Amino acid sequence: MKYQNEKVVGAIYTNGVSTIKNPYIEALPEILSYDDFMKEIASFPSIPMDIYIKSPEERRSFLSEINNIFYPMDYMYYIYDLLYRAIKDNYSSKNTIETIQQINHLYKSMIQDNVSKLEYSTQSFSGSILGTPGIGKSSTVRRSLSLMPQVIIHSKYNGEAMYVKQIVYLCVECPSDCSVKTLAMSIMSEIDKTIGSNYFDEIAHNPRSRSASTLAIKVKIACLNHKIGIIVIDEIQNAVVTASKNNQLKPLIRFLVELTNEACVSICFVGTLLAEEIFCSQEHLKRRTRGFRLLPLKPDKTYMKFLESIWKYQWTLKKAEMKENIMNLIYDYSGGIPSYILLIFLESQSQAIMSGKEKIDITTIKKTIGMLQINVNKPYSGGTSISDFCVGSDMDDSEDEDLHLKSQKRGRPITARESEDLISMFKRAADSKTLITNLELENLVEKY
Repeated sequence: MKYQNEKVVGAIYTNGVSTIKNPYIEALPEILSYDDFMKEIASFPSIPMDIYIKSPEERRSFLSEINNIFYPMDYMYYIYDLLYRAIKDNYSSKNTIETIQQINHLYKSMIQDNVSKLEYSTQSFSGSILGTPGIGKSSTVRRSLSLMPQVIIHSKYNGEAMYVKQIVYLCVECPSDCSVKTLAMSIMSEIDKTIGSNYFDEIAHNPRSRSASTLAIKVKIACLNHKIGIIVIDEIQNAVVTASKNNQLKPLIRFLVELTNEACVSICFVGTLLAEEIFCSQEHLKRRTRGFRLLPLKPDKTYMKFLESIWKYQWTLKKAEMKENIMNLIYDYSGGIPSYILLIFLESQSQAIMSGKEKIDITTIKKTIGMLQINVNKPYSGGTSISDFCVGSDMDDSEDEDLHLKSQKRGRPITARESEDLISMFKRAADSKTLITNLELENLVEKY
């Protein structure tokens, strides 16, 4: 790897990664292979050798380690690939002359009204990653971005002096008030944290800089100066409630669209499927918010592998086997949402230890589900299950290997019925007249 998971790095240029000389593309880290990516984002805490000789109180307190489990799935590599390409494509439009023209134009617009807009040769990426709460969208996005340096410092390129702090990515939350000013201040604050600047203080001490329009322009200039590759706007569903109350959504979306056009910054919205209500409300938003719509796990091989990966983290004195009835019960009440699966597994152990039973079983799991009021049976539409993403050779075999646990028939097995059984007679009868005749033959009807 060019960079060793450092947040701030000095630029290392790789020749041949761009058809034109472009330091911002040449300094980017190489894209990781599927295997390397999965290895880097996985998180499985170590199991202490003495865990089973510890007191019940110590074992219960240690259950919080289960929350540190991060099981890599194929859909996560798709998200990483999307973000990497969005960043790289964005830098393909950044050259010194055009950047200077854009910055000069923005400064003029702060001073003069009705400044004509500049035309740009390319438009930066704008898209979204929406999905069911608890499936790991935000965690995957942040872990994917963390595999790249956030700041690349350029000091010399092709033998010439060059001093630029290139910010590869920023992550901010959508403001609950849906305000352009709040979002602009959040972006400025995040830039300060990233490179040690003091944009936020300058704005705070200058009342003239606090208007929404002036703030918006300052953000665009900062984005151009620091060559920001992508801004991730998390929790974009926050805008739904606010938009329905005070109609603040349009200024916010317009500001973000202007960032992609005028500051050449890629934008990625992350949030729940509730945000689809906003994105589908206007045609131009549909185009700018294309992307993944993620649904929970199916009761298949991917679900089983996920459950197997956490099942070894049992701090109870007696280990429970991962039987089919337990797998079905956990799936039914978690709805295939990984965060709920982890919660049920963790709290069931706590209940088993506190009760002195020291083993997870159906009764304990049901009691835990009832106490936590967990029941996710909401049907989802218009998306792709995170089970359906496959990479490499597994793509061709994924459908054949699905186990479909939930579709298995439950209850008592079907037994052969006698010929005079009412259900059997009903099935054999072609019409009601035949049915009555058969019932009469068996003396099963009375005539009055």
